[in-house]
Amino acid sequence: MEEWKEYRLGDVAIIKGGKRLPKGIELISNPNTHPYIRISDMYVNKTMELTSSYRYVDNNTFNKIKNYIVNSGDIILAIVGNTIGLVAIIGKSLNNANLTENCVKIIANKEVSQEYIYYYLTSIYGQNKIKKSIVGAAQPKLPIKNIISITISAPSKELQERTTNILSSLDDKIELNRRINENLEQQAQALFKSWFVDFEPFKDGKFVDSELGMIPEGFNIKYIGDIPHTIESGRRPKGGATDKGVPSIGAENIKGLGVYDYSKTKYIPKEFALTTNRGKINGYELLIYKDGGKPGYFIPNYTIFGDGFPFENMFINEHVFKLDLLNKEYNIFAYFYMQTPFIMNQLNSIGGKAAIPGINTKDVESLPIFSYENNKIKEFGNIVLPMIKRILKNCRENSRLAQLRDTLLPKLMSGELKLSEIETKLDE
Repeated sequence: MEEWKEYRLGDVAIIKGGKRLPKGIELISNPNTHPYIRISDMYVNKTMELTSSYRYVDNNTFNKIKNYIVNSGDIILAIVGNTIGLVAIIGKSLNNANLTENCVKIIANKEVSQEYIYYYLTSIYGQNKIKKSIVGAAQPKLPIKNIISITISAPSKELQERTTNILSSLDDKIELNRRINENLEQQAQALFKSWFVDFEPFKDGKFVDSELGMIPEGFNIKYIGDIPHTIESGRRPKGGATDKGVPSIGAENIKGLGVYDYSKTKYIPKEFALTTNRGKINGYELLIYKDGGKPGYFIPNYTIFGDGFPFENMFINEHVFKLDLLNKEYNIFAYFYMQTPFIMNQLNSIGGKAAIPGINTKDVESLPIFSYENNKIKEFGNIVLPMIKRILKNCRENSRLAQLRDTLLPKLMSGELKLSEIETKLDE
């Protein structure tokens, strides 16, 4: 029988904290500068990559905090807030990003490999040890001195590698699907920009002035409130969310196409779901981050769920809008349209002025949008709908693969399962 050894994390890894932003510095939206990793950007994927939700620091700020960066392959661990205990590995797109003071980075340096540390910390054994290391009740936190003392049980380097190879094979399939999804969305974004921002198919035609700027003649603009649509937010029962029942989607999970953090899922009782007449997600509606955040600062996010992702049966809560233009293809067009600078700036301005940052129904309905009567918009929807369907299908498969990985993880970390049997099944 293979002999397992127990190590203190501080003896087999370098552990270093991040850096708080200098006083008075605000994050910016310029992707040509330096990403700043916040705990709100962490979600349950092995590898963290750059997404549209990231914010940045300018060059001057970067020079002040450049000693607190992460490199591709570093492990990061959230040490405060709702994501405390969440573990991820930095991907290539976040190489040289700044790290918040609410996380630490972990770099293996001895007998235990980097990947093994990652998987051990995400196992129930690692998570239980992390929970026992948390201090404070009102504001829980995970001090570095306690992280250093967390123990890790590990076999030989050879078995560590075989164990992580099994788990990585599942994560690799998840990562491949994620990259396919990213590529599909980029294709759709490029097509949208070509047709509806740069107006390349119409550049030889006549243009007219409008509240959206110069647009091709014949592009009819209407207000969302004046076209067939439904818009509503959801609600939760008296007493709030529950630990089980029907999933209730909050603003924290409106993060863009194909992104969902199952660890943040909250629920409403089945009985309440059967009787409420608000907020049910039928699929392919545009979901909008409605309110929340600090005063004076509001950046809306959007997503589209459906086809069983993230759940077959689900509702939104009171912090999310469900906008349905009564046509899947039009909703998909609206997903990309709502992220154009004109609309984002308008919602930024409106939402940031509220005492509690956010937007209301009237704010959404007063937005101008290209009418669906335009054949080019219909054509865009017909081209992009299959892409969105593929994205949602891949997300659904990733959820299944993640469940399989998480079932195997504790059994492999404890030596309960025979590696040879699992390796044979995965090769079949």
